[in-house]
Amino acid sequence: MKKYLLKRLLLIVPTFIGITFITYFMIRVAPGDYTSLRAGLHGELSQSVAMKEMIAQERKLYGLDKPIIVGYAEWLGRFVVLDFGLSRKDKRPVLARIKDSLPITLALNLITILIIYIISIPLGILAAVRKDTVYDKGASLVLFILYSLPSFWVGLLLIMFLGSSEYGNLFPVAGIVSDWAENAGFFTWLSNVMWHLVLPIVTLTYSGFAFLSRYTRANMLEVINQQYITTARAKGLSEKKVVLVHAFRNSLVPLVTLMATLLPSLLGGSVIVEKIFSIPGMGRLAFEAILSRDIPVIMAIAAVSALLTLIGILLADLMYGLVDPRIRLEAEL
Repeated sequence: MKKYLLKRLLLIVPTFIGITFITYFMIRVAPGDYTSLRAGLHGELSQSVAMKEMIAQERKLYGLDKPIIVGYAEWLGRFVVLDFGLSRKDKRPVLARIKDSLPITLALNLITILIIYIISIPLGILAAVRKDTVYDKGASLVLFILYSLPSFWVGLLLIMFLGSSEYGNLFPVAGIVSDWAENAGFFTWLSNVMWHLVLPIVTLTYSGFAFLSRYTRANMLEVINQQYITTARAKGLSEKKVVLVHAFRNSLVPLVTLMATLLPSLLGGSVIVEKIFSIPGMGRLAFEAILSRDIPVIMAIAAVSALLTLIGILLADLMYGLVDPRIRLEAEL
């Protein structure tokens, strides 16, 4: 298992380099001059000597005057020592902006993943046990309707009906915490934060129910039809023990695989949610960085997202051995 883990760790390095290099390459070859667009220079103004000198200085500052491979190598060297440079938008250190926004997005998405799995897995198991019944068909219909609803539309509806003064301002619709709660006690602050997260979490979770529950149902049906499940029933084991102990455990491997891809997808989806609800997280930061052509911030977000994705895949590989001992044994051989 140690050799297998070492191989996976070594694979992270070239994969990370590949992801970040492609991102850097796309930024550099994208149409438009970033320095001119950032400074808002157009027409004859951009042709003046002073402006040309300012553009040249800014291009040199951010390594845009060098070949792509050289610029990327310099960025990678700074990344190793956690030097992401300065934001082109406000001249703040990029690392400070990441530290402010990353915990918010991680908390939002980890809570979302937990809720999706807690609700979807029992729904999927029950649908598999009650295959082709009224419950199975009804649940499938409701979940697929939810899956078809765009998240931005659902978010706006939640704001309109649950966050407007016309309907009583039931939930806050902007930010992560109220101004009055920032200096309050810990539990008051925590409850206020959780109250702010209700609508964003609902917007992020509802579409995941349909996919994961149907995925669980399909895996459970495949396992339930296996010969050893029939043998377990023939031994006189209760249906609950057959389903939850024998069938469900052997259907966990695909669910663990799916978990490794769920976090990156939620990080991408949080861009819309964080923008709608004015949450100062990574998604909103990425959106604003792209609009302002803030290359250091874009590269830092791409690097952090790539690392989170690769760590998620690595954790999934480690969980395989806990779920199915046969995988651990094969890795040791």
